[in-house]
Amino acid sequence: MLKQRLSIFISGKGSNAINLINSFKNSSDLEIVCVLSTKVNELVENVCLSEHIKFELIASESFNSKYLVDFCDKNTIDWVILAGFLKKIPIELIQKYPNRIINLHPSLLPKFGGKGMYGMNVHKAVIDAKEPKSGITIHFVNEEFDKGEIIAQFETKIAFGETEKSLAKKIHDLEITFFPKVLREVVTQ
Repeated sequence: MLKQRLSIFISGKGSNAINLINSFKNSSDLEIVCVLSTKVNELVENVCLSEHIKFELIASESFNSKYLVDFCDKNTIDWVILAGFLKKIPIELIQKYPNRIINLHPSLLPKFGGKGMYGMNVHKAVIDAKEPKSGITIHFVNEEFDKGEIIAQFETKIAFGETEKSLAKKIHDLEITFFPKVLREVVTQ
């Protein structure tokens, strides 16, 4: 089997992107070819440089379906992985990669998904709703924010006195542990 070529799209700190790069760097069946970021990120850029992975910064005014399709074509991408990517994926890219764009979301979808539901916004909403648990959802991307077919979910209990910050740490630990494992299973099956 040919190596599956992945691109990671990010908008934040990039800790999940770095985790994926480290998890897959010696893989015989998949490789991270490039990282596309909507924000300047020297840490991820330096990791990419040391691992010979292309890093590209996309300006907001350049973000459109033609740019994304051309970017993926130019880099011969098989899968697009969203790891803290905050922009809506255009329909043209979804049609080009049906069930080959995967997102990581920091709640147990369908709860606490949709526009504006990312990062601390999600954790605050979960705590304010007095939920007994939260977790992560790994899902395929479709035309609607956080509505694609769920691939896997992993959960954690919400402790008495839980804060947004402590919940964010628990969620991040789940992401670091499970996102690479699930991606490997899906991408190489």
